[in-house]
Amino acid sequence: MHQLALDFHQIEDEIGRELPGSYPIDTEFPEAFANSLSQKEVYNKHLFRPNTYLHKWWARRCGTTFRTILKQLVTDADRRDFYAPGGLEGYVVLDPMMGGGTTLHEAIRMGARVIGADIDPIPMLQARATLSVLSLTELTRDFQAFFDALYREVGFFFQTSCPHCEAQVDGQFTLYGVRKRCECGEVVQIDQFDLRHEGTHVIKIIPQTWEVTTSSSLHTHSAIPNPSPLITKKQTQCPICGQKYQDILDEPYYQRYVPIAVAGWCPDDGFFLRAPAENDLDHISQANKLRNSLGFGDIDDFRVESGPKSRDLLRRRIENYLDLFTSRQLLYLFHAMRTLQRFSGASKLNLAMLLSTSLEFNALLCGYKGWAANRPGAIRHVFAHHAYSFPYTAAENNPVNPRKASGNLQALFSHRIVRGRRWASQPKERWVNDHGKTRIVTIPGEFDGGTEVHSWEELQQTPHAFWVMHRDARQLPLPDESIDFIVTDPPYYDSVQYSDLAAFFRVWLARFLPDEMDWHYDVSKSAVANDVQGRSHFKDILGDIFKESSRVLKKTGRLIFTYHHWDPNAWADLTIILKNAGFHLTNTYAVFSENPISVHIRNLNALKHDTILVLTKEPHQKSKKWPPLDTIDTSDSAAFCRECGEALGWLLESPMDDETIRTTWKQLIRGEKT
Repeated sequence: MHQLALDFHQIEDEIGRELPGSYPIDTEFPEAFANSLSQKEVYNKHLFRPNTYLHKWWARRCGTTFRTILKQLVTDADRRDFYAPGGLEGYVVLDPMMGGGTTLHEAIRMGARVIGADIDPIPMLQARATLSVLSLTELTRDFQAFFDALYREVGFFFQTSCPHCEAQVDGQFTLYGVRKRCECGEVVQIDQFDLRHEGTHVIKIIPQTWEVTTSSSLHTHSAIPNPSPLITKKQTQCPICGQKYQDILDEPYYQRYVPIAVAGWCPDDGFFLRAPAENDLDHISQANKLRNSLGFGDIDDFRVESGPKSRDLLRRRIENYLDLFTSRQLLYLFHAMRTLQRFSGASKLNLAMLLSTSLEFNALLCGYKGWAANRPGAIRHVFAHHAYSFPYTAAENNPVNPRKASGNLQALFSHRIVRGRRWASQPKERWVNDHGKTRIVTIPGEFDGGTEVHSWEELQQTPHAFWVMHRDARQLPLPDESIDFIVTDPPYYDSVQYSDLAAFFRVWLARFLPDEMDWHYDVSKSAVANDVQGRSHFKDILGDIFKESSRVLKKTGRLIFTYHHWDPNAWADLTIILKNAGFHLTNTYAVFSENPISVHIRNLNALKHDTILVLTKEPHQKSKKWPPLDTIDTSDSAAFCRECGEALGWLLESPMDDETIRTTWKQLIRGEKT
């Protein structure tokens, strides 16, 4: 790494810092090439860019697309090739709304100094954890010490017994059914009676007795006395009283579920699913008794604030985030919080982010997806649907299972940190041939990481440096006309996931790293289209961010960002914002960006492409001429995004006032006449 930094520094001295007046991206962009990569990446983004996926974040764009964008800013034709190393040495790249950090990771690999800002602390922590240079050997040693200490404290609570040999083994997960109520009494509702298919055998639960039958015809009897009737989610109404089954809202959320089956792995007998035994229920009971003695601090710090997504929690009378976890899961988090304080520096930061990542696989909002034998894992993570969902069959993971399994610490460390760090030290890309087949290509000389700095002066003096700021991007501590390129992906107009759903993690990270950040978070500063007293946050806040971007961007610089939306009001606001900030469109492109089978957009009329917008502070001599449009093609995602970009270019140069711009967009997209 030190030699790499010296190499980049030497290149920087050779090429100087003066930027030319034009760049390849002004006139061309390899759309077909970018699409060939993004159409592969959207299905497995975490495999293409593992070092950027340490922690959950929403609406990430394809890293290959942003690398292609940045490569079109390289003036040396030999280094502009996607698979050639570097090309941005000596330049400063800013992302004022960095989110998942895609721009920072792609630009620093290419030798640029990078700056990122975000008002949410999670993106900053993730960027610092993943971009910091840290020995994998040291990190592995610290993780193992962290894990061993945790296992000693809480491993006992997750142990179970093998139904074949009765040996005490570590449980893998416990399945719970949700209690429902009608006038007749209570029932327990689950997804289905089949729990797992293994070849020709089926493991199922018998609804009358709650016995679990295994593939070897072994029956395990539930230790739950007088179990309630067990039904599937298809039965929504009581056959006796005719009443629809109701959620039990007068008890804490974690008490609305009861265990129905326990999974584990025996060294001698392999994987098993059994009915809960006496020792399983005893471990749960002991954890419940300890629950109220756990010192997490002021309960108000875990209070659920009302928001577009979190209102789903409040409607179910879930008023604090602690209730979303079983008592065993809270024991795990309590001891993890205490154990974490033994570590320091980048190692502590990475462990804290890993611990926060584990929340998404270790909460009572996790569903079960292990019905089929070919399932990669049993745990459906909390935000699989980009929203809070409440499972019929909930899966309580064992986070401290020493054996790697879906969503536990051992698996997450291997997949998120080890895989990420190895990739960062030697980045690899996919090469797609004419037949759509891919092969792996190593990029020699690149490294996904650098030296963290905390000021403009430090950044100027440090090659291969990154500076991340937890702050409102409307006011940046940067000199006028100091930034070479601004490359970003702004908020999605009416998207609320970033601020609202992220509270699920923030309340815990504030406990894991209390002194690392200012944990006060003002949702009103999010650039989304939530009207407050008739004012649009998106238009006002993003408008000020782009004005600040104009201030810090060099006259020869470029503002480049990706965007898409069906709503003409979103495009109208964006047009007005850019016009007020003094930007002009040099060119626009369309690139594939969304996984069409993703659960949050499947079967919806969702756009699958992004518009790439290349803008300058002054009209550029190579800018396209943007003729007026009569309509925009809404039948094709790529055509729609491309034509929206062209309409934006035309309207930015037009003398229209704000209201006329808004009316024009409605006419173009919806065919609305004035």
